[in-house]
This record gives sequence, structure tokens and C-alpha cells, in this order.
Amino acid sequence: MNQSHKIYVAGHLGMVGSAIVRTLQQQGQTKFITRTRAELDLTNQAAIQAFFEQEKPTQVYLAAAKVGGIHANNTYPAEFIYQNLMVQANVIEAAFRSGVQKLLFLGSSCIYPKLAPQPMAESALLTGALEPTNEPYAIAKIAGIKLCESYNRQYGQSHGVDYRSVMPTNLYGPGDNYHPQNSHVIPALIRRFHEAKVSNAPTVTIWGSGTPRREFLYVDDMAAASVFVMNLPKATLDAHTQPMQSHINVGFGDDITIKELAVAVGQTVGYQGAIGFDAGQPDGSPRKLMDSSLLNALGWRAQVDLTQGLAQAYQDFLKTVIPAYAGIHLPA
Repeated sequence: MNQSHKIYVAGHLGMVGSAIVRTLQQQGQTKFITRTRAELDLTNQAAIQAFFEQEKPTQVYLAAAKVGGIHANNTYPAEFIYQNLMVQANVIEAAFRSGVQKLLFLGSSCIYPKLAPQPMAESALLTGALEPTNEPYAIAKIAGIKLCESYNRQYGQSHGVDYRSVMPTNLYGPGDNYHPQNSHVIPALIRRFHEAKVSNAPTVTIWGSGTPRREFLYVDDMAAASVFVMNLPKATLDAHTQPMQSHINVGFGDDITIKELAVAVGQTVGYQGAIGFDAGQPDGSPRKLMDSSLLNALGWRAQVDLTQGLAQAYQDFLKTVIPAYAGIHLPA
């Protein structure tokens, strides 16, 4: 780690951004630039440009995004595409204008077609129709990849621009959003099972059929992968990617059904009741398993398995959402 770097982590209070800050601090990094949403509106181009001109970071981790689960994506499609497009375009352009040569953009596995061959390799991008429920968000994330690639192609040699993209699978862990409607599947399940346990509810009903398969990655593993990719020698990265297919998948390596996940979360929380499924609600893509062989070949693999990760995620929920339950001993 080069201690002389002045690193701007966009989205440092979010789940991924805060994990990146933790990881960098563990590696000895001390020079950070951060701004809350109240302090800096990333959809405001003039404000972003002024910020970069004043602070002059040397590296940028672009982890800021508007995110949510199926319900949120379906309910707020305009917000999802507009806000993410604006944030990405503003930060990347301002970074370039201020002379930033190293930037890492964090995308999402939803960039791949709904029926992409499994596991989804980087080459599957733009080969088919997207999942309708999160298409606006996916389009924005695809645009972020292409922004990075386009700046590299036009300004790589002349300005030393080296903007990289990583595509994580479904993330969970400390700092997650536990909103009852707008959260992703693991935090939503943690909250529902916890509330059902406290209220002694006889049944918890899960949206969808329970048959879709999903892959989950603990957020600190994602942060470690992000720092790893950011610091790869350019010659090494170039040898394993292409100028117009430069993004890198970051996954755990295997997946489980939503039904299996619900059972695992219920066991972690200590819920003793029944689990049902509402097949009338949307399932989303039938399967979303990332092909992370490229990243594995470069020398990185996930370390935290789902059992360990869910236990740590539940502790985070208890400490941050249910302060009265802080320090409770998890069931064996």
C-alpha cells in the first residue's frame, strides 16, 4: 500500500464504502477524503468538480450508489437510473479533470442478461435482455463500466488514466440496509425473522417461490477484492482483460436457493416457526451465479462462508437496528 495516496471513497457511509475504508485502514492507509450526502450531492456536477479541484485525491473508490431490492427497483425506476447515471458520470469526469489516474468503479451482477449462461462470465455482458425488475439500475451500472473503459481508451496513454471496474455478486454484512420494504434479501430476511421471533409469529412468509438460486458475498470480502484489484499492476490486469471487456466479477463461488437461504437465516436468528412462500410475488432471475475464475486466477478468493457471515450480519443488525439487544449471544 502506497501511504502517499490521498484516497476518496465515495459512499463511505454505505455498506461497501465503509468496508473499503476498514480494509484500507487495516492495511495502514491513513489519508482519506470523505463527504456525507448532506455535505456533497454527487448528482450536482458543479459541486463535484469544485470538490475534486479543492481536495485533489490521487485515488477514487466509487462505491456510492442508489441501491435496493426487487420492491425498491420496481417502485422507483426513474430514481434508480437517474441518480446512478448522474453520480457515476459526475465523479468519473471530475476525477479525470482533476488529474486522478486510478479509479475503481463498483457495479453489480445485475448487469448480465436475465437468462445468461450460468455461471455468468464477464463475456456475457450485453448479450441478451436484462431482468425487467432492475433494468434501470442495470443500465446505469453498464454505463459506469463503459465510462471507465472509454476514458481508458481515450486518455490512457495521453493522461495515464487507469479506471477499473469490479462487479460484485449479492452483498451482505455490517452496514447493510434493513428497511422492511426497500432492502436486499438477506437484511430483509434477518429483520423479518427477528421480528417474528420476538413476536412469536407462527409463520414467516417469503416473497416468491423460493426456487431461484443466489450467490452471496460478505461485504468485507468484497472490500478486500476491491483493494486487491485497484492495486494490481496494470500490465497484469491488461494481460487478463480487454479494452472493451475490462470489468472483473467478484463472487463467493457457489449459490443456494432462496428457500435454503431462508432456512439458514431462520436458524441464525433462532426462529422456531414455519416458513412459507408466496409464489404470486416476483422471483426475479432464476439464477445469478458469477464466474469469478478470472479474479481467482489473478490470486484472490473469498474467505467468509455464509454461516459465519450471517452470524456477523445478525450481530450487526442487533447492534445497529435493535440497540436494546446489543451483545446478545447467538444461538449455536
